[in-house]
Amino acid sequence: MAQLVTGAGLGLRREFSNEFDAVSQSCVDFMEVAPENWIPFGGKFIKQFEQYTERFPFVFHGLSLSIGGPTPLDINFVKQIAKFIQKYNIRSYSEHLSYCSDDGHLYDLMPIPFTEEAVHYVAGRIKQVQDIIGMKLAMENVSYYAAPGQEMTELEFLLAVLEEADCDLLLDVNNIYVNSINHRYDAQEFLKALPRERIAYAHIAGHYDEADDLKVDTHGADVKSGVWSLLETAYQQFGVFPTLLERDFNIPPLPDLFAEVAKIKAIQQKYLAKQIEGKAIA
Repeated sequence: MAQLVTGAGLGLRREFSNEFDAVSQSCVDFMEVAPENWIPFGGKFIKQFEQYTERFPFVFHGLSLSIGGPTPLDINFVKQIAKFIQKYNIRSYSEHLSYCSDDGHLYDLMPIPFTEEAVHYVAGRIKQVQDIIGMKLAMENVSYYAAPGQEMTELEFLLAVLEEADCDLLLDVNNIYVNSINHRYDAQEFLKALPRERIAYAHIAGHYDEADDLKVDTHGADVKSGVWSLLETAYQQFGVFPTLLERDFNIPPLPDLFAEVAKIKAIQQKYLAKQIEGKAIA
């Protein structure tokens, strides 16, 4: 697929939305927001957002679509998303391959059963969203801690949804790492089985070490060495793709965030150089 953003990105949080000069002079190439955190607002907040969109390409990462939920899709909300995408030239819209509502918001990301029936159900809803927004939806491989009614592996389920819905993938490297430990599978084998042509961009984030065999996806800590290594495996396997640092809690000073974004860029440059060297030798 054609990549509509490049390089290394960072999520825009309202906590530092008034620090435009610092962000604009950093190594950040693109930014991401949750549309639910910005669509309802006007005035100062939307002016700050517009200032950023004039400087950076943006992607959306949604929180409340509930693509696997049992209740009908909120079509009015999806239409609002479509208008916002068009107004601010949002390059990609991603959501979680999970659900978070059932006649009310559950305030958590619940696992979709890994079944053939669920594949058809979710794929149909993804197609419905794509028809409204006029672009492919990118679905994120999510972290999960239970697999109710499991008939397929996580990988089989993910691949089946991507194929049937003909949608993109938001590759969350940390979630593969966390799930591989919690559910005892090989992270590198999982990663290498993914379709490169569907990767819109990637997330990398920190997690909490509850125990040797239990990791909790928090986005509230620095990225750990095992996750950095898995990102390098991904670049080696697929080539370099856009990658964004997620940090939702315990947000450190901006220079600390910029340092992790810079590390993403350094790893990207390392593998871009290898690609160029390989072509030269060939």
